[in-house]
Amino acid sequence: MKKNLILRGECVEQMRALPRESVDMIFADPPYNLQLGGDLHRPDNSRVDAVDDAWDQFESLKVYDDFTREWLSAARDLLTPDGSLWVIGSYHNIFRVGAILQDLGYWILNDVIWRKSNPMPNFRGRRFTNAHETLIWAAKSEKSRYRFNYDSMKALNEDLQMRSDWYIPLCTGHERLRDEGGQKIHPTQKPEGLLYRVIMSSTNPGDLVLDPFFGTGTTGAVAKKLGRDYIGIEREESYIKAAQARLDSITRLGENEILHTPSRRELPRVPFGRLIENGLLKPGTVLRDARGRHEAKVGADGNLITNHYRGSIHKVGAALQGAPSCNGWTFWHYREGKQYRPIDDLRRQLRD
Repeated sequence: MKKNLILRGECVEQMRALPRESVDMIFADPPYNLQLGGDLHRPDNSRVDAVDDAWDQFESLKVYDDFTREWLSAARDLLTPDGSLWVIGSYHNIFRVGAILQDLGYWILNDVIWRKSNPMPNFRGRRFTNAHETLIWAAKSEKSRYRFNYDSMKALNEDLQMRSDWYIPLCTGHERLRDEGGQKIHPTQKPEGLLYRVIMSSTNPGDLVLDPFFGTGTTGAVAKKLGRDYIGIEREESYIKAAQARLDSITRLGENEILHTPSRRELPRVPFGRLIENGLLKPGTVLRDARGRHEAKVGADGNLITNHYRGSIHKVGAALQGAPSCNGWTFWHYREGKQYRPIDDLRRQLRD
């Protein structure tokens, strides 16, 4: 199957022509069916360049629901058993999309709020300023072993867990694609920062990402920068032309260690006894916790020994604290010179 290309045509037809279970992740920015009535003007009477294109207009909610069901069904057939889908929408459509997702057997993992730092004001003053959009992240099924790069997301967020509310500005400035007359090429071009988190969080380098509503190619641009493969589907020739020019200007990075932060769960398993077998700890060595409140001796069989307990580094650590569980690798420390260091440092030496 060819990759890193844009397919021109209707999304359902093009998706049905691709091999089943061949895509690792799908990002979809479908028509929102905004149902706008009449022109919208600013206080100075200038007209707002809102989304009024034909591709966003549907005869009824039923027609929109039927369309949504068709493309979501085709998308699910394309996903690998452990694949996942991201779909973004506004209050006009996201609740309908979410219900159909569940009807088709997807398993919702998160809803993420994209909070815009520079939203368009509510010029009429008759509602709250609409300052966010909602993304739904769903696995193909409840049994899917979906990809989540927790450590990469934590590193992006200054070593704090990434939350489900993302504060990211709208696509403006040099990132916004414009025609020769200075007009926006696409009314709903998404910022690369948004797709960066989506793709980085739920794919690995070399994975295939598909976007059935490709527009000006933000998904493909970010995928290429992050060493992922992509397929875009788009029916509007003007968008395809702009997207292709954008993609051709990007150099793909190929160094895997730069593009991917391995999850701790992916690292080779190292039993505590391996430290003893390799001479990094000797039987009889005294370990202590970081605050020096608890001590235990290392047994020749890999157990820790105290006056009252004998067992694994995790069980003994938990028992001494009266806790239900304990990560012994970070709890227990060994002496190196005048300092105490976590035994996880020794495990890291073995892995290296």
